[in-house]
Amino acid sequence: MLFSWKAAGQGAGMTACRCNGPCGPAGLRRAKYFFGRRLSDTAVASARLPSSRYARIATTIVGSFCRRSRMAIPDLTSMAWRGALALALSALLGACGTPGGSTATPDASAAPAAAAPPAAMPPAPEVASGYRPGMATVYAQRHMAAAANPLATEAGRAMLRQGGSAIDAAIAMQAVLTLVEPQATGIGGGAFIMYWDGKNVQAFDGRETAPAGATENLFMRPDGKPMSFSEAQIGGRSVGTPGVMRALEMVHRKHGRLPWARLFQPAIDLAEKGFPISQRLYTQVAADKFLANSPEMAAYFLDAQGKPKPAGTVLKNPKLAQTLRDMARRGAGVLYGGPIARDIVAKVNSGSNAGSLSMADLDSYRAKQRVPVCTDYKRWKICGMPPPSSGGIAIAQILGTLQALETKNPKYALAALKPQAVNTPAQLEAHPDAVHAIAEADRLAYADRGLYVADADFVPVDVSGMVNPSYLAARAELIGEQSMGKAQPGTPPGATLAYAPDRSPPRISTSQIVAVDDRGGAISMTTTIESYFGSHLMVRGFMLNNQLTDFSFVPSENGKPVANRVQPGKRPRSSMAPTLVFDRESGQLVATVGSPGGSQIIEYVSKALVGMLDWNLDPQAAIGMGNFGSRNGPTEVEQGLVSPGLVQALQARGHQVTAIEMTSGTQAIVRRQGPDGKTVWAGGADPRREGVALGD
Repeated sequence: MLFSWKAAGQGAGMTACRCNGPCGPAGLRRAKYFFGRRLSDTAVASARLPSSRYARIATTIVGSFCRRSRMAIPDLTSMAWRGALALALSALLGACGTPGGSTATPDASAAPAAAAPPAAMPPAPEVASGYRPGMATVYAQRHMAAAANPLATEAGRAMLRQGGSAIDAAIAMQAVLTLVEPQATGIGGGAFIMYWDGKNVQAFDGRETAPAGATENLFMRPDGKPMSFSEAQIGGRSVGTPGVMRALEMVHRKHGRLPWARLFQPAIDLAEKGFPISQRLYTQVAADKFLANSPEMAAYFLDAQGKPKPAGTVLKNPKLAQTLRDMARRGAGVLYGGPIARDIVAKVNSGSNAGSLSMADLDSYRAKQRVPVCTDYKRWKICGMPPPSSGGIAIAQILGTLQALETKNPKYALAALKPQAVNTPAQLEAHPDAVHAIAEADRLAYADRGLYVADADFVPVDVSGMVNPSYLAARAELIGEQSMGKAQPGTPPGATLAYAPDRSPPRISTSQIVAVDDRGGAISMTTTIESYFGSHLMVRGFMLNNQLTDFSFVPSENGKPVANRVQPGKRPRSSMAPTLVFDRESGQLVATVGSPGGSQIIEYVSKALVGMLDWNLDPQAAIGMGNFGSRNGPTEVEQGLVSPGLVQALQARGHQVTAIEMTSGTQAIVRRQGPDGKTVWAGGADPRREGVALGD
């Protein structure tokens, strides 16, 4: 064994190595990056530590060894060192026993003095699985698709090649994602869809609904205190009526060009023949401490020894293949009546944490077409999802506030604040002044979101008042040279002040689909089962959502009801922000974009929009740049992808800075002018996940 627990423990108590060369801070940064972002060793992953934790342990081990041997760190990507250091980490993690037992300290070269995330800010809904440096923008002339997994993207492009519309591609991609990305999405969840048919922008709501038997105290304990998240999540209590397939069916009836049944064949074939478990799916399975308690999930994801099946293992799902075959033949209604529906209801109403979903709830579910939130931003029109999503309103508020801010103070004109080259895998980071302005605009938007936004079928939401340019100009006046810290909600025109703020931290495990077709149609669809692996209830080969945990756990505060409280038939508020961008003068589609990422979705999408529009970055660069923003708490920057200089500049402006994993999954397709002067589609996929963009 190369390293002993004693040596590693002593190393953990030492200051950062100060010698020159690879054994100094630069070498330690390399070690931290390699292990925190790339290591795929089974022993490490199965220990269920966040990547940042075993990165710190790796840094300690390497630093300790350097100090004792006075040798330079060799190539950490070599197989020999991967094996040796993985063994060392395995021994160390075994000695630690649990994540809480580690005594390792963070690398001093990481963002300095960045505070730990406060309890009020939820962690990412899925664990990080690495960053893929060097990804390039993909170009196409006719059509393009992008999704969170290459197999899904290939299915979408196959439909486009057959003359299919953007919705045809999206249905094929959703079916495949149900199979290959079950931790994030599936036919047992919900979705929001923004659609452009070449003439009109449309918004479709496939959000889950609370069963008729749900009460506002659904997540309150008998002692009057709210449940912990895991108490609420695991089991039937958290399951809402699925909506994604009803929404896709609605859009297909309006805009589909290929037969419904054909769209499911790629997923059926993959489910029957099997697909290789990706590194990301393996990482999610290995990190899930509840999975082994689900007999169906354990039988599917774990081997005979109860360990996660390794990445590369061919996984077959004949039950899902049959479910999709039934849906291909009979339509989405198979989930809402008949044997599959009865199995869903039986599963939800069984177990120690049972729910109340009924056959009547399934039968009465309806997807809805809603009025998009469209606002002007400089020379563009930005269209997003209305309530029950808060995403469209928040994006409009952030961009509108930034536009008003730069009118007030040209120092914050974003076009002049170009991103800067940095020595991180992302290669680019935003200018400190831009991060300051955007984070402050985020705070203001999140403050309003928490008080005013909920399902507009149950709670009055004056969307026009919340995105009113005069109101946003007044909000911009609150942004100064120093961070405001915690923003308070404003009073937009038409606001209802009878509600208490929702202080429940949302955690949504989501996926993102974008596509453009041969006839100029486009889709941005954000699809979810809420947290990773949803409720951990598996039926007929797919996961059931835990979407009800997106409601406020506490129904009232100081005698006032919370707008986002549980009510029968109500849709929980969301942060999902599928977005379409148009040129204001010509009306031409400019971009389709969106991201997963829980309550940070709004931050990720606004960053991508500013990158592509204000900074004229290609989509891959805009997506890959280090994430940042604020959910009206600390200012968050992406761990390992921003420089210490950015953190210091923000701290000088009074920001409490937190360096955390920010696992976005942004997909974007943008209209660009090619080198020959012809218009092309430029596509990008997030390097933090495993998706790709493909086109012809």
